[in-house]
Amino acid sequence: MYPSLGTVLVIVPTYNEKDNIEIISQRLREAVPSVDLLIVDDNSPDGTGQVADELAKSDSQIHVMHRTAKNGLGAAYLDGFAWGLERGYDALVEMDADGSHQPEQLPRLLDRLVDADMVKGSRYIPGGEVVNWPKSRQMLSRGGSLWIRILMGLPVRDITGGFNAFRAETLKAIVGNITSTGYNFQVDLTWNTYSQGMRVAEVPITFVERERGESKMTGFIVLEAIIKTTVWGFSYRAKQFWSWVKGIGARSTS
Repeated sequence: MYPSLGTVLVIVPTYNEKDNIEIISQRLREAVPSVDLLIVDDNSPDGTGQVADELAKSDSQIHVMHRTAKNGLGAAYLDGFAWGLERGYDALVEMDADGSHQPEQLPRLLDRLVDADMVKGSRYIPGGEVVNWPKSRQMLSRGGSLWIRILMGLPVRDITGGFNAFRAETLKAIVGNITSTGYNFQVDLTWNTYSQGMRVAEVPITFVERERGESKMTGFIVLEAIIKTTVWGFSYRAKQFWSWVKGIGARSTS
């Protein structure tokens, strides 16, 4: 049990994270001993799933879900959300396996969730930072968040960030509307939470580039996300415009 929140489940998707999963699991269990961990492995060929099983055997608060194929980060999280909601957890957290999201900073998110519906660990608010990223990647990430924020009217600085905490009630309200499984999955979650009138808060985090293993991010994934979110944004603005036009028409005939 976590004070003021209840039971908390941290979901960590993995694909070829054998060199990281034991380290990140240990750090999480030491940083916040009261939370449970669910490792969602996408049939990693490097044996990550077997390492996760060994961790679960020695710790009753570590659980493992084995998926049969690599179907995307979003799909792994949705399966993890379903697993946690079925078991009655009060809060659920997204966290990367590679150490870029520091478990030691998880209490910041959980403490803020007491009076919010979703909390994002943010790299781009005062106190947040990115370590060991090239300037080009930082510019792409910041620019992407700014572009989405303008298009969709989201008052969130780090829209694409993946270190997120949710109340169970929040996820129950939005998961049926989530259509993304790729890089823009985090945008989809944030947008659906905000557009339903729920409270999205940000707390500063230090994002650290992975030291072991290979990043799953590619230029194609980023381009695909930008195209999809641009379509969402223009659709949202078009609906706003036509609502405004209808409003004028209704006033002129009254």
